[in-house]
Amino acid sequence: MRPLIQQTLHSNGYGWEIPPHPAHSPDLAPSNFHLFGPFKRHLGGMAFETEDDLISELRNWFDNLDVDFFRVGINSLLSRWQKCIDLHGDYVEK
Repeated sequence: MRPLIQQTLHSNGYGWEIPPHPAHSPDLAPSNFHLFGPFKRHLGGMAFETEDDLISELRNWFDNLDVDFFRVGINSLLSRWQKCIDLHGDYVEK
């Protein structure tokens, strides 16, 4: 059975080809391949006394990110999707 989103796209006549892919593919999720690595590096060596301190640092980090950071992450999706299609759903990496 198709997932609901695929059923909706197929039944409403959008005409989009929906390639099969893993339910969760970390090499295709911008949060995994573009966001968590830089944030993890930013936090490296830091210690927080409270959860609120961590949340504050997270907000500060996001507030100081340049718009280009997000643009690069989103724009790299196209090449990653194409690699995934070319590899028939295998792991894309970089």
